[in-house]
Amino acid sequence: MNHDFLKGIIAPLVTPFDSEGNVDLIRAKKEIEILLDANVDAISPGGSTGEGAALTDDELVSLIRTIRSVDKDIPVVAGIIRNSTKAAIQTAVASKQSGADALMITPVSYNVLVPDEEGNFRFYEEIGSHVDLPIVIYNVVPQNTINAPLFCRLLKIKQVVGIKQSVGGIQAMYEMRRYSGTEGKVFSATDDMLYSTFDLGADGAISAILTVFPSECVQMWNLTKAGRQQEALALQNRMYFVWQAIAGNQFPIRIKYALSLLGRDCGCARSPIWHISDDDKKRIKEALYTAGFLR
Repeated sequence: MNHDFLKGIIAPLVTPFDSEGNVDLIRAKKEIEILLDANVDAISPGGSTGEGAALTDDELVSLIRTIRSVDKDIPVVAGIIRNSTKAAIQTAVASKQSGADALMITPVSYNVLVPDEEGNFRFYEEIGSHVDLPIVIYNVVPQNTINAPLFCRLLKIKQVVGIKQSVGGIQAMYEMRRYSGTEGKVFSATDDMLYSTFDLGADGAISAILTVFPSECVQMWNLTKAGRQQEALALQNRMYFVWQAIAGNQFPIRIKYALSLLGRDCGCARSPIWHISDDDKKRIKEALYTAGFLR
């Protein structure tokens, strides 16, 4: 199974909603064009940044088709966040049929449905058998963590080719890299320390900060690959406190507020996420000014 295209900067796509809570594909198209202009390596709709757990299958399909309408060649990594194997398979099939090249699948997250290791293995095995696309595990659920030994076992499933390491921070990313060696791809989701994870051997990133600063993150990746570590580190340092201000609960609305300050209209978040405090707005705005992203 060819998965060479899974590398570098795989930028999550925010999902713009209008005031009635409907997906706004016109705004989404503008965001897609911004990511493409930054020369990202792939685009990922339907993940956490895109409020994927709140999207219907039809809405995810519409986003995938919109990406395809803008650029027929850019790899699309569809986010799958569902709480049963059957539902995940249904979403994965719809994603493949609408043009996705790979899947980024979150383990089941609802606490009483969290399986044991055998259940997690069967979850990914069944999805892979129904949808023959490369699968990146999205390791983000604290109550259902995919540990490094289990990841190595999951790599025995033909379709499972990598992991997006979010929970556990930079140490967990490094552990995944050490355990899997060259057998599986490890993507960073440590937003505030991307360069550091690149330097420790990450195969790239699938991370919310890529959406906010796509050009800077592409540059940071390219500088790292070129051996220009100090320049790459300087970019990480510039973005560090900005991400500290954005990170936190309800981060999709915080991202959309930061993007609005940067002149990018991404609409509303989907209810029940609707409010961002004045204090949070102030922190984000001040961080962007301090880092030189606003004048």
